[in-house]
Amino acid sequence: MGTKEIRLDSKERMSKSVDAFTHELGKIRTGRATPALLDSIKVDYYGQRVALNQAATVTVPEPRMIMVQPWEKNMLAEIEREIQKADLGLNPGNDGHVIRVPIPQLSEERRKELVKLVHKFAEEARIAIRNIRRDANDHLKKMEKNHDISEDELSIELDEIQKLTDDYIKQIDEIMSKKEAEVMEV
Repeated sequence: MGTKEIRLDSKERMSKSVDAFTHELGKIRTGRATPALLDSIKVDYYGQRVALNQAATVTVPEPRMIMVQPWEKNMLAEIEREIQKADLGLNPGNDGHVIRVPIPQLSEERRKELVKLVHKFAEEARIAIRNIRRDANDHLKKMEKNHDISEDELSIELDEIQKLTDDYIKQIDEIMSKKEAEVMEV
């Protein structure tokens, strides 16, 4: 593996870490309805456990309401039960055609807890990126030790990896700040 491949691999892995962080944040309830809140819910559909969005259409008709329309009416009770079991603090109700999931207002205390959770996810993502940097640096140092690259090339590549790391950590911090503002807005 050459220096270019190490850099590309690091960039790809860091990008995946940012994507994973963004996905985790999508699960955090902010008081605003989003279909991502129900992503973790699985339902029995013809004998198999499938994601909710594979058995129903999930929409957001208004800012504080999620609407779930099963593809088959016999799934209404099953979906409603799974939403309640998911322990998301949501109370679904069905009218025989669709399930409406109102999103309750968050208390100030709950908002602060959610901000702490956002910070925890951000720190985990930063650690993942730093670990990727460490792996890349270790590869480069081995290459220099084996005389595959010179000391100057090593120095240049270590700087490039550090720039990559700084860029991705900055992305995480920006995403974290946006989510924090979203959680704290009333």
